[in-house]
Amino acid sequence: MPSIARIMAIYVTFLVVNFIIVPKYLEKGNWVIGVLLLVPVGLFYFVCFLIANSYYNGYLFGVYRTVRGANMHFTKSAFITTLFSGVLYVVYYYARKLFVDYCYSRIFVDPAFKKLLTEILWVAGIFVGLFCLSFSDSRDLAFLIFFFGLSQISVFFLLRYKAFPDFVDGHHKIWQLIRDLALIILICNFLVTMVSRAFFHGNGSQMGALFAIGSLVSLVLVSPIDWLLFRSQLNQEKTVFTLKKALGHSSANLDFLRSQINPHFLFNALNTLYGTALQEDASRTSEGIQKLGDMMRFMLHDNNLEKISLDKEIAYLENYIALQRLRVLSSPDIQIEVNIDDSQCAHQIAPMLLIPFVENAFKHGISLRHRSRITISMSCTHNQIFFDVYNSIHPRPENDPEKDGMGIGLNNVKERLSLLYPNKHELSIRKTATEYFVHLTINVEN
Repeated sequence: MPSIARIMAIYVTFLVVNFIIVPKYLEKGNWVIGVLLLVPVGLFYFVCFLIANSYYNGYLFGVYRTVRGANMHFTKSAFITTLFSGVLYVVYYYARKLFVDYCYSRIFVDPAFKKLLTEILWVAGIFVGLFCLSFSDSRDLAFLIFFFGLSQISVFFLLRYKAFPDFVDGHHKIWQLIRDLALIILICNFLVTMVSRAFFHGNGSQMGALFAIGSLVSLVLVSPIDWLLFRSQLNQEKTVFTLKKALGHSSANLDFLRSQINPHFLFNALNTLYGTALQEDASRTSEGIQKLGDMMRFMLHDNNLEKISLDKEIAYLENYIALQRLRVLSSPDIQIEVNIDDSQCAHQIAPMLLIPFVENAFKHGISLRHRSRITISMSCTHNQIFFDVYNSIHPRPENDPEKDGMGIGLNNVKERLSLLYPNKHELSIRKTATEYFVHLTINVEN
């Protein structure tokens, strides 16, 4: 009952102070009313701990010569606890304010940061709660919880973000995981034991026992729980990733179906135009129609597949570039250079993954008034694809709606890369006032 009373006192006082007194009065500058309300709340907290201590440590009535002496001990203990709790809340308040001002917006941008911060807050909350509950009973017990809590927290996070990920990702084997586990547990508990020995002035046998107990707790309790939580979170992330990938694929299929407006009619129309162009000896027109037909055939058939051969993606790129060459063939100041070495490009790749970079280059890199240059390069090794696109940048009129649109069309392909090739690609984009450069490396598995 005394422990429950103290927990309830902490909980109720925190709710009143944190959600009523501080936001409604102190933060709005109503210091007089705020302080007047803090006084009875502090007295309530003090009395609750005073009564709880008298019940919890009732044996002290037999230790002190007088009841007054025991009551003075309980009063002093309750006062120190109340004062310490107040200081702890002030630290919490400013830490929360610092978090809201500087870290809150980052959480929504960086999911990994959000996950790490959530875990830290949970562990810190449990740790601080245990420390506060033990502080009023035994200072030695409280500081032991403090020091060895730090060792267990260190073990928890080092395993979670170093040892376990290295093992799951295949960087370490099982014996290396066991080695890392042993080193982390022994080093963390040894360092904390040395610090606590200096603090408590304990002898070697006592510190050895504490080291053994701390290491045993890390091995038997903290490590298995940490592993179970890590695996559970990993499974959740895989499920979310699979759902996002399936959703993206479904959305792409829906958009694809919407774009299939009577394809047979379009092909028949293109064939008619192609035949007419040949009859009229319009070689450039017939070539353009043929390239466009090949591109549409790719869009209708190959674009719906999860993976296609890289040769087909290259053919689509070459058809698109050939069409663009026809458009600017009469402009001598426009230089288009293509260097594609497909001798080792016998790979599978997601369709339409490279074309957005080329489209972006022609969209923003071609000017009929200024010298323009586009360079497209690609090569492969047995397990990697290297793709580079360079284009010049030209000033646009102020009333151009796409004046600030450089690279906006690349957002979708960035998302596709993160979904289809997580941790298996490297995308670098460099932009200056006069040029735009993209380098993409994809690690593929045949």
